[in-house]
Amino acid sequence: MNDLTIQEQNLIRQIRFETDKRNMDNISRTNAYFSYFKNNRDILWAFLASMVSRNGGWNMCDLEGSIFRELLAPEYRKQLFLVFERANWLIFHDVYPQLLIYQYSREMNRPMFHLLPYFHVSSFIQKEWYKYWKEKDRFRLMTALIINEQNVIQTPVIDHPLLKKRVFRSLMFQFQDWLHFSCVLFPTTGGEVYGASVNGFRSLYKRINLGKRLANILFHPRLFPHFFEFAEKTSHTGSRNYYEQYFKVKTGIKTPILRMTYPIIEHQQNISNDWSKKRKVPSIWMKYPVKHRNPIHLTDWYIEKSNQLMLLLSFHKVFHLKKWE
Repeated sequence: MNDLTIQEQNLIRQIRFETDKRNMDNISRTNAYFSYFKNNRDILWAFLASMVSRNGGWNMCDLEGSIFRELLAPEYRKQLFLVFERANWLIFHDVYPQLLIYQYSREMNRPMFHLLPYFHVSSFIQKEWYKYWKEKDRFRLMTALIINEQNVIQTPVIDHPLLKKRVFRSLMFQFQDWLHFSCVLFPTTGGEVYGASVNGFRSLYKRINLGKRLANILFHPRLFPHFFEFAEKTSHTGSRNYYEQYFKVKTGIKTPILRMTYPIIEHQQNISNDWSKKRKVPSIWMKYPVKHRNPIHLTDWYIEKSNQLMLLLSFHKVFHLKKWE
């Protein structure tokens, strides 16, 4: 810090303050990403992050909704919530300073990326920001950020010994399709739903591939205006009912509002290790073209899945089964 100017030192303090303030919960993160994108339209990842973050909030609130409160044991629901929350928090803690430094660089009309090491971001993404400043390849930067943030959560969340035992290796986690754990949905105000899913949530490569497929859907020239309109018009509360309001056929599944359901979680701000010094970035991560093996229009699928969940709940009640752990 002694090598920095007073202005730079103040900027670092301000960025830390802004990051902590907006990293309060899923709602504040989602809103921060979307607000950033509206002011920095070239940073496509920010809009992708806001829409994926919405899904994170919906998944959190599903756990206390009319279906999963009946199916899952309280302790297991708590563990799942903490998985979503920790991953959300870690990604924001890592990436939001990057976004603010880029925004400040634009204002100063010169790169300020020499400040990135003070936020312990990977050397991989530091190089990508310099590259973006020179080449302005929006899609390469978006892919780089997808790669970076999935690597950021791999060790502390996906490979965490306790979470491996209690969540990822549990019988119920094998029902990840039921839990929406690995399916991300992009609704529209016209009552349509698009998205993609992945099998093998624990696989780093598969999550990166999912991120690339989601970006391909989100920024499709025909679809992007509809997703952006949804984000503009629909407040993020964590409740799925706020986007199901546009459906022609209602599912009948009720989910609560996040801030009326969960407390603010205090996270430990451990200094993260540079993942890119331990794991190489295969060229396939950056360059492999996106392929959709399944339909991306999921409206009928979503309604059918909701009906299946209602049927599962009825079966569970009739036979008085024990809640899954």
